[in-house]
Amino acid sequence: MSQNLLKRIITSIILLILFFFINFSHQYIFILSILLLGIVICVEANKIFSKLISSRTLKKNSLSKSFNPEFFILNVMTFFYIFFVFCNLSYEIHKSEGSIFFLYIISICFLTDIGGYVFGKLIGGKKLSKISPNKTISGTIGSFIFSIFPLIIFLNLDYLNLEFDLNNILLCLLVSLISQLGDLFISFFKRKAKIKDTGKLLPGHGGVLDRVDGIIFAIPFTYFLLKLF
Repeated sequence: MSQNLLKRIITSIILLILFFFINFSHQYIFILSILLLGIVICVEANKIFSKLISSRTLKKNSLSKSFNPEFFILNVMTFFYIFFVFCNLSYEIHKSEGSIFFLYIISICFLTDIGGYVFGKLIGGKKLSKISPNKTISGTIGSFIFSIFPLIIFLNLDYLNLEFDLNNILLCLLVSLISQLGDLFISFFKRKAKIKDTGKLLPGHGGVLDRVDGIIFAIPFTYFLLKLF
């Protein structure tokens, strides 16, 4: 086992324990944690935008002293989306649907990542897109397959009023799709900014945004699905 993989596993276990603590703690702890997460995401997004704008306008990697409207707009849009959409709707789902259901949605995103990684490593094959060279078509298929696992697990645990029917399967697949598209969306910006990771806060993983890139889009999408159907 490589040192990087060991770091990745240890970090994943710690993050899992931390998530369970936050998810099943008092509502105020959840709110504080989701706001703190939002701050970290905005800081890491700022780093991406800084590199992106710098690569376009400067010879070196420092921003111009003059006001840059594109840089400002990107940061304002990110701030608005993270706090008024992602954080707000995360709280709404957690409050209205409960911590178990919130865990269920996060599990779909989590298993989506695992399925993509497992199938991509074991099968490999044709690349999915130039945006993210490490992603393969087989990985995408694996992501969709693994996204059904939370439904099977929670169905057997009987924690939620779930049935193995078309509606619930479609929910898993759609959440998985949005999670994967979110991953590609952030990867597009990282590639344009010529950076591999959004940060170094998580050993073996990179930045926080590297780990929640799909979740920040899947949660709002889930909220609107719940409201519509």
